Amino acid sequence: MKDYHFIFGQTPSRIFIREEVPSLDALLGETGAPKALLVCDTHGEYLARKILGSRSDPLCVLEPGEAAKGWASVERILAAACRSGLGRDGLFLGIGGGVVTDLAAFAASIYMRGAQLCLVSTTLLGMVDAAVGGKTGFDLLGIKNLAGTFYPAARVYLPLEALKTLPPEQWKSGMGELLKTAILDGAPEALDQAKALMPFMRDVSAGSRSFAGGVYPILEEIIGRSVLIKGRIVEADPRESSGGRALLNLGHTFGHALEAAAGLGVLSHGEAVAWGLVRSCELGFALGITPENRAREIKETVAGCGYETASPHPLIKDPALFMRALSGDKKKKAGVLAFVVPNAAGAELVSAASMPPGLLEKIINGDPT
Repeated sequence: MKDYHFIFGQTPSRIFIREEVPSLDALLGETGAPKALLVCDTHGEYLARKILGSRSDPLCVLEPGEAAKGWASVERILAAACRSGLGRDGLFLGIGGGVVTDLAAFAASIYMRGAQLCLVSTTLLGMVDAAVGGKTGFDLLGIKNLAGTFYPAARVYLPLEALKTLPPEQWKSGMGELLKTAILDGAPEALDQAKALMPFMRDVSAGSRSFAGGVYPILEEIIGRSVLIKGRIVEADPRESSGGRALLNLGHTFGHALEAAAGLGVLSHGEAVAWGLVRSCELGFALGITPENRAREIKETVAGCGYETASPHPLIKDPALFMRALSGDKKKKAGVLAFVVPNAAGAELVSAASMPPGLLEKIINGDPT
């Protein structure tokens, strides 16, 4: 099992990769909180009750999925905390995937101007992305994560037992982020580890729900590597002010626009990011930044994991809507879009202002040359 200790801004954050979920008694003992509010969705309620044990701390159960990632859910969490008499020294405990942990963390960040926060991430996507680094938020005005705060959890648990019951769509969602981090890592063995999961991911794409025993040690290693890479990037730029943390947006500018154009929740985040990684390779290659052999390797790995890589994407029914979503990306700098593209050993940020006119449209429409 692996432990990681980071400092995000001024906040210490410890990440624990464990076999099983922690007990609430242990968490309260570690944090000194007198009481907790457990936040989960209906899919994760069984794990929340396992964590709760014989204790009677309050439990707030949300509806599952991206559709629940809105202000109404935040208000439900805040109301549950208030009704239970949770004080500022109380603990918000988010248990679930990225939707739940983002919502619980955001609610904790504004409850009485900031309550204690711990997270138990139960999906592959959450373990390698959402639960690590301190970003919180919810969807607003049809834009993914438009509202949010920076509020790192003091302790984050990644229980590998939770992965054994993941449905195929959750595997595909999480693997997209794993591929992104492997590209950012830059070391050849990082992408090789991802390739080792391709047979398993092909089975997942075919609808298999079996958890192959041989995948387990690979997953533990690659999840740990992803946590370490993301943690180091966020430590260097915790509030995305110097540009370093922006590298974590590799594949996301294209991916978020695809999610919006398809309708939030229609396509999983990781599937959209995987498609965005291929577009980022094409953009980098067209700009002379991504070497041809690296672009080919990344595209073949993404396709080998069972993702849609064609452009235009079959879910882009209205190209104009996609371009509006792309131009509305919240990570603009001085009103100009920025993209992260792979380079020879990692990735780098490029401004749309430096691109030839019409290049983005050509890449979206499948003609990057």
